[in-house]
Amino acid sequence: MAKTKSVYICQNCGVDSPKWIGKCPSCGEWNSYVEEIISKDTSPKIHIAGIQLVKQKPILISDVITTEETRIDTSCNELNRVLGGGLVPGSLVLIGGEPGIGKSTLVLQVVLNMKGKRTLYISGEESVTQLKMRAERLKFQNPDCYIVSETSLEQIFVHVQNIQPDVVIVDSIQTMATDTIESSPGSVSQVRECAAAILKFCKTSAIPVLLIGHINKEGSIAGPKVLEHIVDTVLQFEGDQHYMYRILRSIKNRFGSTSEMGIFEMQQNGLREVSNPSELLLSQNHEGLSGVAIASAIEGIRPFLIEVQGLVSSAAYGTPQRSSTGFDLRRLNMLLAVLEKRAGFKIAQKDVFLNIAGGIKVNDPAIDLAVISAILSSNVDIAIAKHVCVAGEVGLSGEIRPINRIEQRILEAEKLGFEKMIIPDFNLKSLNLSKLNIQLVQVKKVEEAFRVLFK
Repeated sequence: MAKTKSVYICQNCGVDSPKWIGKCPSCGEWNSYVEEIISKDTSPKIHIAGIQLVKQKPILISDVITTEETRIDTSCNELNRVLGGGLVPGSLVLIGGEPGIGKSTLVLQVVLNMKGKRTLYISGEESVTQLKMRAERLKFQNPDCYIVSETSLEQIFVHVQNIQPDVVIVDSIQTMATDTIESSPGSVSQVRECAAAILKFCKTSAIPVLLIGHINKEGSIAGPKVLEHIVDTVLQFEGDQHYMYRILRSIKNRFGSTSEMGIFEMQQNGLREVSNPSELLLSQNHEGLSGVAIASAIEGIRPFLIEVQGLVSSAAYGTPQRSSTGFDLRRLNMLLAVLEKRAGFKIAQKDVFLNIAGGIKVNDPAIDLAVISAILSSNVDIAIAKHVCVAGEVGLSGEIRPINRIEQRILEAEKLGFEKMIIPDFNLKSLNLSKLNIQLVQVKKVEEAFRVLFK
């Protein structure tokens, strides 16, 4: 007979305690301990229907025969790019994001577009009627798409055995529960056991599974941290609900790069892929407006131009404000110190506001030069010419450091009609200037860049 005992488990980090405590000693969260019944049984916890588990034995790595895996096309170019070329058979992909950001819409739109693939969409949050209404709004049709509303993990494996799908979607992992764990769905134990069982199913059947996950108030995936370790790929679907753009980023990817980014536009009938983000992230016309600089950035393998907006004004209160949207605030403070110390511009007693247009977040250090150019443009109230874009990393000594993949940045700027581009001096040595129709100005220090921009 199975032995049962009661323990208290933190719902934020998964640390257990024999008694209830108010503050978790591991993560510092208050009132996060919930009582759960743990049963110890010698029998297998979860039976995966239709899957024959074979005991493995160690073999030499040289004896392993590998074949070229054919990735499954998701029919969505942006998702394929972030995944590294498509879905790998037998992979477990976790997609997280804020409520209402469009996770379920994205996944349902993808499976409805996968013509020729049998898909099974399992929803623990919506009924089949609600899923049908959502599919009609998206206006996509797939005759091989099966839907079911189910929260029992054992019943899910029965449905998978009966239908034999090519792709499985679980929406969401926090609503799934197994009978072997005596706790409510969404608890640390349920999420951990369900994810581990689904992972075993993926590896033994070679069927890819897409999991949709909730996030907590801090923005990380809800449930135990082990959930992110179990899955093969973790994708973050983010964006401000007040903007129409949605960004799909790869946080972890065992089969591809983690620096890729996919951009979508939220519309009435679903998500539209943005193949050329540069044209959308640039405003129509900023001629004559100070505080605007165009930067050439790269996310993954994709170059695009973004609009950096800066505003410098007199401090209304004793302490100057520093505010940044879409850019690291600590790096902004560093760049302001470089302007103060190396370039001699007195802005320590002024409010500085920075914004990356379009509501996206950029981590590329090559936009440093555009940030200080926009701030200085607002400070002196002189507009930067609309046909000029900049790219360069700023060092603490005020030097313009070289950046990677400069040729792709230049070609993107040339394609969008820019006539002049300011780049680091070192990058010019490896360029073939004969094919370029854009004027390149190389600079070594921030003072040289300012003389070119504000002459």
